[in-house]
Amino acid sequence: MIKSLFQKVIVAYNGSKSSLNALMYGIVLAKIHKIQLKIVYVVDSASIKSLVLTKIMIVEEGERVRKALEEDGKKNLEYALSLAKKKGVNAEADLRSGSVWSEIISAANSFDASLILIGGQGNGKDISRQDSEIIARSQCSVMVVKDVYMEQKFKLA
Repeated sequence: MIKSLFQKVIVAYNGSKSSLNALMYGIVLAKIHKIQLKIVYVVDSASIKSLVLTKIMIVEEGERVRKALEEDGKKNLEYALSLAKKKGVNAEADLRSGSVWSEIISAANSFDASLILIGGQGNGKDISRQDSEIIARSQCSVMVVKDVYMEQKFKLA
């Protein structure tokens, strides 16, 4: 019998609807195939730093935004873990800070992931620069989850 192509999967989750679909896809994948799942939320401190350096944002404001995003990340990861638990999946959560694409790839490398899941809208025009970098630079496969019915499928799983 052939092992699953995917043993360890990373989900890039930021609380958006498309990343929630990727999360639900990852949870169902982990449940069905008994694979390890890690959910990664990245506080985009690289963009905040850039805004501060270009004087669009003052240092104190940047720090307030970073802290707020970190709190948001913690809440999002708690929610993500609760969804996994509801489906009987034991997932790991990883809150990171830095450049989104770089941190997702770093998390995948340190986890020895065989797949990264990212969310997509289905119209083909929604691939962000961050997603493009993940796709281009990842050492493992990357799947863009565009299933608009994922929430219904998740409920049935």
